[in-house]
Amino acid sequence: MTELHTAAHIKPKHFEWRMEDRVAVITLSRPERKNPLTLESYRELTETFLELQRVRDVRAVVLTGAGENFCSGGDVHDIIGPLVELKNKGDVAGLHAFTQMTGDLVKSMRACPQPIVAAVDGICVGAGAILAMASDLRVGTARSKVAFLFVRVGLSGADMGACAILPRIIGQGRASELLFLGRSMDGKEAERWGFYNRVCTPEALLNDAMEIATALAHGPSASHAVTKRCLHEEWSMDVDSAIDFEAARQAECMMGEDFERAYRAFVEKRTPVFEGN
Repeated sequence: MTELHTAAHIKPKHFEWRMEDRVAVITLSRPERKNPLTLESYRELTETFLELQRVRDVRAVVLTGAGENFCSGGDVHDIIGPLVELKNKGDVAGLHAFTQMTGDLVKSMRACPQPIVAAVDGICVGAGAILAMASDLRVGTARSKVAFLFVRVGLSGADMGACAILPRIIGQGRASELLFLGRSMDGKEAERWGFYNRVCTPEALLNDAMEIATALAHGPSASHAVTKRCLHEEWSMDVDSAIDFEAARQAECMMGEDFERAYRAFVEKRTPVFEGN
């Protein structure tokens, strides 16, 4: 059995971390550069999302950026420059090691059992757009700019799972447009296309994201983890297999205490208090 511990065990060095009412808030915190990712922050984010599989007191996650921007993607000096050097050396293995490492971050976010709510303001481009995409829910502002910029630096749109995940959020045609053209979409378009679940004012952004995350955190969190797992794993299943997979997972949920808690609360005409088991 996996050993569980508390969020106090998590002490990142390359982004901000705080707990509020069962919600972990991760803040990318290099506002002077619009919160770019470095090799260190890529790795630490990956390790953190993997660690959340073993944390018992985090029930939901909010991912956001400091200073009125979400994330400007990979740091030009820390990442892009060294990648060009690897290219000039013909080091295909080194380049592949980097792209695999960045993809591992998305894998860790999808494997993280807690729902992740991205709170997006300002710039959200490149790997930053991928972080928002890999989250489970997205709240944005009208002034935000989301762009999958890879084609604009001579690369494909096939980065960190974008060709697999983005079409499932906004549809194949719209995803193709963004990934081929590398153009940005503002918050209103992102909401209209289904990338954002909600658009709000910059002043309300974090509060709205926290409201959603807190509601999730006080819900049946073990069952939320099953929903997230099924949403992810059933992508590659036929419908009949998915129905059978869900039947088995739902029966497991019925063995949990939260199922009976909800029934007792209904009988007693009160709001259920879920404990996440």
